[in-house]
Amino acid sequence: MQTLSFYPCRRLRGFSLPELLVVLVIIGILVLIALPNLMPLISRAKATEAQQQLTYLHTLQRSNFYTYSRYSSSLDELGFEQSRLVTDGGQANYLVEIVEATEHGFRATATAVVDFDGDGVYNVWEIDQDKNLRETVKD
Repeated sequence: MQTLSFYPCRRLRGFSLPELLVVLVIIGILVLIALPNLMPLISRAKATEAQQQLTYLHTLQRSNFYTYSRYSSSLDELGFEQSRLVTDGGQANYLVEIVEATEHGFRATATAVVDFDGDGVYNVWEIDQDKNLRETVKD
């Protein structure tokens, strides 16, 4: 006759589902509290993209001026390639445009295509021939 041996039932240590849900709710509340405080930081980080693009465009315009003694009104003529915008499935948050160009100067803008803080105002940066980079509309 065979004897059956029973092993004592071992309970595995772990967290229950309600415990995990409580932790997730607490983390969600903390994120919602911290998000409004982080929005200005996020906007400033995204504005760096506009500043870099406009500085690069200024370099291309100066090179064009030294070659042809005039500033160009065409991004294609300068060799500036606008990255695909986030609204078109790309990565760029700013649309770069040359607003005016003469033989004496130029003015270009970078306008946000995304409202970073959801207030209905889109960030705009501007640069001129003297490399005066300034934020004309704050988001």
